[in-house]
Amino acid sequence: MDTRTTHDSEPLNAAEAAKAAFAAVEGAPFPDDIFIAPGLTWAVVGCGVVANQMAQSFALAGRKIHGVVNRTRSKAEAFASKYGVSRVYDTVEQLYADQAVDAVYITTPHNTHIEYLRGALAAGKHVLCEKAITLNSEELAEARSIADGCGVVLMDATTILHMPLYDELKRRADAKEFGRLRLAQVNFGSYHDYEDTDTRFWNRSLAGGAMLDIGVYALTVARLFMESQPNEVVSLANLFKTGVDEESGFITRNGQGQLGVFSLTMHAKQPKRVDLCFDDCYIEVMAYPRADRATITWTSDGRREEVHSGVEAYALCYEIADLERAVAGDESKLKLIDFTSDVMETMTRLRRDWGVVYPEEE
Repeated sequence: MDTRTTHDSEPLNAAEAAKAAFAAVEGAPFPDDIFIAPGLTWAVVGCGVVANQMAQSFALAGRKIHGVVNRTRSKAEAFASKYGVSRVYDTVEQLYADQAVDAVYITTPHNTHIEYLRGALAAGKHVLCEKAITLNSEELAEARSIADGCGVVLMDATTILHMPLYDELKRRADAKEFGRLRLAQVNFGSYHDYEDTDTRFWNRSLAGGAMLDIGVYALTVARLFMESQPNEVVSLANLFKTGVDEESGFITRNGQGQLGVFSLTMHAKQPKRVDLCFDDCYIEVMAYPRADRATITWTSDGRREEVHSGVEAYALCYEIADLERAVAGDESKLKLIDFTSDVMETMTRLRRDWGVVYPEEE
């Protein structure tokens, strides 16, 4: 079955692309190699676009979400009715007190994450939190400390950390099949209209701006293949009138001399493309946040190798599965949060260099 959707021309926005990906697997048998750890009982905080995708992902696997809470109860009730969710909570405290819940998926605006992380982790719940997992590195360090103290797993839902394609490419990179990574060049461009400055993309009070929305993808895919996090950063950014970052270009370098070159924009389309340049080849990945295919071009003879792994439509299923594997003791999944911390430190440093500060940070 060919599950390609928008990889060649990327004409769709993220929500439309996800819809197309789900349609591509409609009626297909669910793979038996995704959920290999004991299943957990899940509840969701928030019921926006990505929460709906998560519920659809559970449905693909023949599973259901146990409970949901939302700031507006009527929306939570509609969500529960649509997806067969057993419980609608009046408050997050009710969710935290529900002994049937093992794991919580947080899908609310960035600036609210730390509040929910504190409560859920302290209540002994494992947490999968949407990107950006926190506003800054200090908040993430606090959340990690609570998780460690309570003996629960905290995991970042940035899709790149969970797609099988990157597991496969990283396996081969770690085995030195490609030689040493020299350079990662990463683009991400979205178009968001200027007319509505109250949307989360432009609103400083909702932690808007390119870095936390799309920069997290760019930095994560580069960091995944680098030997260590960057210790040098140079950058330029243009700020929108609301005080958030509209577009930026920046270069990073780590102690091993590996470079990352990044361009982000919130008001112009550009390909979502990463080029990973090694001694012996370069790897191209288009539509990289939920990619399931890549092209390797070998330096010696120009031969092109197509690599397919995973399925785009199951992106959020891989996230669920990785949290459950981490809870079961899979060290490779438990260590994913270390990449998240490295990325968050870089994002925090860049925003502070640009003077992008959110109300919660003042």
